[in-house]
Amino acid sequence: MAYIGAPQEPGCLFCGVWEASPADDRQNLVVHRDTQALAMMNKFPYNNGHLMIAPRAHEGSLTGLDDQQLLSLMQLARRSLSVLEGVMHPEGFNVGVNVGQVAGAGIPDHVHVHVVPRWNGDTNFMPVLGEVKVINEHLDSTWEKLSEAFASSPAQSS
Repeated sequence: MAYIGAPQEPGCLFCGVWEASPADDRQNLVVHRDTQALAMMNKFPYNNGHLMIAPRAHEGSLTGLDDQQLLSLMQLARRSLSVLEGVMHPEGFNVGVNVGQVAGAGIPDHVHVHVVPRWNGDTNFMPVLGEVKVINEHLDSTWEKLSEAFASSPAQSS
């Protein structure tokens, strides 16, 4: 609630992370970056391991990306699935893009792909009755596991 009630910093979250030093990746929850796309953990995840894959380009829609930017984004999304499978062993995934605020985009000016690991029974009564989402691992622990896995996993080629 402190975050939600606090004044929001101006500017784009993803552009700010791109401009930050890679030395700040842990603080910014970035688990991997390459020249055209980055993978960062969602600070308010739907589930443990919820990643957001963002291109370097500040575009609000996939249609604004050129072919190489789109390819890099999708390659990192695919690599993220592999890393999450190896580290967290989910039973499935939700992978999606919300284009435009009306479609649910929390950051409508910078397109990004959500990769959400799913397990049978991961939705329970807490969000419905308690308006609370229980995450069973601290973000720092998840960051450590995922950043190590990205560092040791080979990039997949096209």
